[in-house]
Amino acid sequence: MHTRTAIAERIILTLWVGGLWMIGYLAVPILFHQLEDTQLAGRLAGEMFRALNWFGLVAGALLLVSNRLHARPGLDWRAVTLVLMLVLILANAFGISPLMQELKAVGLPEGSEAAARFARLHGLSSFLYLVQSLLGLGLVIFGVRRG
Repeated sequence: MHTRTAIAERIILTLWVGGLWMIGYLAVPILFHQLEDTQLAGRLAGEMFRALNWFGLVAGALLLVSNRLHARPGLDWRAVTLVLMLVLILANAFGISPLMQELKAVGLPEGSEAAARFARLHGLSSFLYLVQSLLGLGLVIFGVRRG
């Protein structure tokens, strides 16, 4: 039988991970496919990712605290997974994204070093987002805690 806490955990996790998959792999690609103005698409995508990052930080922290309150002693892969997901958010939101914003503010002429650096950062950001999405999927499948 599920306790209220376990049900709340599943709802929070579902909203967070569902948001990762829906925004990153459905909404943002549709924006770039449908809008002719790629700068507008990028700004809208950035706003969605920013909101999702803040939600993820709150959701991940709540889930981590709940996991630790209800966990058995010792190393718990679920807690490690939550910590990794939080680290990935922090790396993207406060490390990579500001660098990308700085490059965009200066301008990204085609073929320039700035454009190449932006592409590398964007690739790294996308890879970290994929890892976060897959880690989250693992938690959805197996749960935030045992039982």
